[in-house]
Amino acid sequence: MSLQMSVEVERKFLFNAETLKTLEEIGAKCVGQHQFHDQYFDTPQFHLTLSDMWLRKRKGCWELKCPMAAVSSSGETVGEPCKAAALCTHYKEIINLSQIQLRVKEVVKDVHERRDTETSSLQQDESWFSKMNLVCFAEFTTTRQTFTLEEEGVQIDLDQADFGYCVGEVEVLLPEIEDMQSALGKIETTAEKLGLTGDHRVEGKMNVYLKRHHPEHYSKLLSKHIL
Repeated sequence: MSLQMSVEVERKFLFNAETLKTLEEIGAKCVGQHQFHDQYFDTPQFHLTLSDMWLRKRKGCWELKCPMAAVSSSGETVGEPCKAAALCTHYKEIINLSQIQLRVKEVVKDVHERRDTETSSLQQDESWFSKMNLVCFAEFTTTRQTFTLEEEGVQIDLDQADFGYCVGEVEVLLPEIEDMQSALGKIETTAEKLGLTGDHRVEGKMNVYLKRHHPEHYSKLLSKHIL
């Protein structure tokens, strides 16, 4: 991901032993398997996640996923595009640290005013998140197999989390929001090839992790219709 900010559109699905066979049959190319450890940060009052903002550290790099306006979710469009949008999630993904810090500061209202003068030093100071009163509320390790369907321009990930949950993702990464309908079409086509059925979103790793390990946090997010 070389973009400083992009739009991540993805549809999650549950997979099994037959999924690998299906991927081979539809011509998906395996581009590798790797393992990574994620740490997620928020204030003790959950300012970020209750705003549907997800700050994580992966492989020594910071990433922030921010909400964006829903596409075709208000009945303006009917038919398959609307259905595809309902089954997908889409977030702005920011990987530039200074941009991440600015977005986090906009949400974290209880940061002391004196800390505003420290902005220039935050980027070089690894403890910047503690200065914003951020703490790690979730961490887990994932083993991921990644496949690509070049003709569709999509990536397919099969994830196995160390807390016992397996989930797949069909993902398209966009530089511009204007390409959303195209991305939804690619994901829908890939889902059909994989034989995916159902009309409800499949839960992601974070949903399941919080439900199992932090039910109070999970309940607050449900009440705010974040999850």
